[in-house]
Amino acid sequence: MSILTKEQLKNFISENNIQSIPDLYASLKNLFKDTIQEMLEAELSTELGYEKYEKK
Repeated sequence: MSILTKEQLKNFISENNIQSIPDLYASLKNLFKDTIQEMLEAELSTELGYEKYEKK
């Protein structure tokens, strides 16, 4: 069972001009970097007990 259809994968490959494995890694890195950054910031806020730039 696939999450993405073959057509969606083909579109992703053509839109990102993926021609090699390093191209694929770079595209996936760009795709997930914002999500991972948000997750890390949320984890830090939870651990510290306050939001970034919050004044107490």
